[in-house]
Amino acid sequence: MTHLRTAITGGTGFVGRHLAERLGPEASVVVSRRTGVDTADVDALAAAFAGCDVVAHCAGINREIGDQTYRRVHIEGTANVIEAAKRAGVGKVIMLSFLRARPDCGSPYHESKWAAEELIRDSGLDYTILKAGMIYGRGDHLIDHLSHTVQTLPVFATVGFRERPIRPIPIEDLTDILEAAVDARMSRETVAVVGAEQLNLSKAVRRVASVVDRRVIVVPWPVWAQYALAQVAEWTMKVPLVSKAQVRMLAEGVTDAAPPATSVPEDLRPRRMFTADQIRGALPEPGGFGWRDLRVSR
Repeated sequence: MTHLRTAITGGTGFVGRHLAERLGPEASVVVSRRTGVDTADVDALAAAFAGCDVVAHCAGINREIGDQTYRRVHIEGTANVIEAAKRAGVGKVIMLSFLRARPDCGSPYHESKWAAEELIRDSGLDYTILKAGMIYGRGDHLIDHLSHTVQTLPVFATVGFRERPIRPIPIEDLTDILEAAVDARMSRETVAVVGAEQLNLSKAVRRVASVVDRRVIVVPWPVWAQYALAQVAEWTMKVPLVSKAQVRMLAEGVTDAAPPATSVPEDLRPRRMFTADQIRGALPEPGGFGWRDLRVSR
């Protein structure tokens, strides 16, 4: 199948990499800091977008480090992507947002994703915004972290005494939807994307533990304690066990989209369940967390 030529910001990241593999090298241009193009540089972006029909804007962060702030990456970076797309004659921008992104909620992550959505909707360009929930697959933060956690400790702490459910999305299902958006579907729509199965994180943890042949005890923990753990993890780990933004996500649940959002077309609706086979296919190399995961290690 021939696809429109697509530039992918965050193209070396988890979602961007899978989309690039799906579209193939003839139809995709990978744009990221690793390829020498930062979303802070409009001129470099415009040059990278030249000859492309679509931009898939997958660049994003879930914690702030140095000058990589939510404002700089999500808001200013999106404004730069829009300007560069216009200069390059790109007709459509696809943005990967978060399911619960909304204004005035007290979370800089959620609010910055919402502000980026608004920039896209007001850009005058054709667009598709995907408000996605928790995504998993090889190279993710969900199964990667859960599997390392249960191989490090026999205890898992919940986010809050009363758990909120999640609906994990397989990367294959999300990539199907991104691919359809590249091919001109869902024009000028903001679409909610959630997985086929709803479950609590503790149940997901037990399934992952079973697949890696570990026993785990789940204990209730207050949300404030998880925020404290997240702060320490952000200070000390290269990729934190959990970020403050992720604690907020889990504390309120990741099943229902904040408006505006329409449903995914029926033929694109995720149908893969959070099964042992799906988990097994997403597992990283075996082992627990260690010194190599700390920011002080080389």
